[in-house]
Amino acid sequence: MNWLANIVLVLHALVVLFIVGGLLAIWVGASLGRAWVRNRVFRLTHLLAIGVVALLAVLDLPCPLTVLEDWLRTGHAGPQGFIQYWVSDLLYYDLPGWVFATAYAGFLLVVAATWFRVPPRS
Repeated sequence: MNWLANIVLVLHALVVLFIVGGLLAIWVGASLGRAWVRNRVFRLTHLLAIGVVALLAVLDLPCPLTVLEDWLRTGHAGPQGFIQYWVSDLLYYDLPGWVFATAYAGFLLVVAATWFRVPPRS
């Protein structure tokens, strides 16, 4: 089951990359005049993704991907593999919950402001 937990961990990292990288890509793409940054489906998916993350953090609910990964690793103790070690190190930080709630809510506000600054097209 460790391999399945690693797949969930990588999927989790890809969601984070989509949220953070998506915003950066929107800004860079808009400054370069790229039409894809105004794609409504992409933008709604991006806004929904950070909206869910921020809501979970504000409500102090655990991320379902973290819960699933932890469940898959339960009872399968052993040495950390390469993927688990490096991706977990980049993804998880030992900080109080309010720090994450504040950061995610702030990021959501930036994404929402970007929606109006670089509006999607119908």
